[in-house]
Amino acid sequence: MHTNFKVSLEKIISEFSLEVLNMPESAENIMISSSEINRPGLHLAGYFEFYDETRIQIIGKSEEGFLNRFTDEKAMRRLEEFFSRKPTAVIICRGLEINDMYIEAAKKYGVPLLRTADATSEFTSAIIAFLNLHLAPRITRHGVLVEVYGEGILLLGESGVGKSETAIELVKRGHRLIADDAVEIRRVSNRSLVGTSPDNIRHFIELRGIGIINASRIFGAGAVKLTEKIDLVINIEQWDVNKVYDRMGLENETTEILGLKIPSLTIPVKPGRNLAVIIEVAAMNSRQKKLGYNAAEDLLSRLGMTDEKQTTETKAIDPF
Repeated sequence: MHTNFKVSLEKIISEFSLEVLNMPESAENIMISSSEINRPGLHLAGYFEFYDETRIQIIGKSEEGFLNRFTDEKAMRRLEEFFSRKPTAVIICRGLEINDMYIEAAKKYGVPLLRTADATSEFTSAIIAFLNLHLAPRITRHGVLVEVYGEGILLLGESGVGKSETAIELVKRGHRLIADDAVEIRRVSNRSLVGTSPDNIRHFIELRGIGIINASRIFGAGAVKLTEKIDLVINIEQWDVNKVYDRMGLENETTEILGLKIPSLTIPVKPGRNLAVIIEVAAMNSRQKKLGYNAAEDLLSRLGMTDEKQTTETKAIDPF
């Protein structure tokens, strides 16, 4: 079970430069827990059967135009009925010049009332993305996250296996570091994970024998990045002569993180292997697979072994 995360209204106000029209208490103390928002057209019409007060309410031209059809007295009744449900916050879009009825109703029922100059659709899209990121389920994994040729590569393995040294080599080769030692992973949608570094250790790398270095200071701002989607997990382990490693790339391994299965590889290390180059090739090969090309399957096809492969797979599934 994942912890339910929250974000303060103050952080939202700061992020989107919102104008405060009414604030019943400190915005730092008002916490938003739902990543969903709502356009309250039906609610202003009096339909509250599926109303969710935890959602931020967005009012645009359509809602304002609907209320303008009524007399001031009837519009006030509609607004009071809406604000009496105590939504977590109401945001007016397009910089609409609203009348005093909104502020009166917001003050009466203690509801934060804010305004933005952004268009309704643009603001809705932006705030949903913001809330999905800040309220997403998350875990912290011991590892290294780097961006290699546009692919987010999460390096996992026991301490001392060479993850940080590999990250330094990749950064020297023009790739970017996102996190070292601790990777904070968030599930931002049903399909993707995003990794970042905790604020207090961001851009720092520990190298045994040297100590702590700051990658952004040594290699420049272009060598680091704040966040990156996780496209591939690479498990690094010491070479085991008794273990059989995949030599063809036909097996589709995955690693489950926060309920999502991410493509993964297991790479053994021993003296003489250039791990940074191997990871670069793995990143490029991962991109090729996304585009629909699998080198191992292509080779088997050229050798006329496709049917043999299918027969072997069928026997593995049903030996009878």
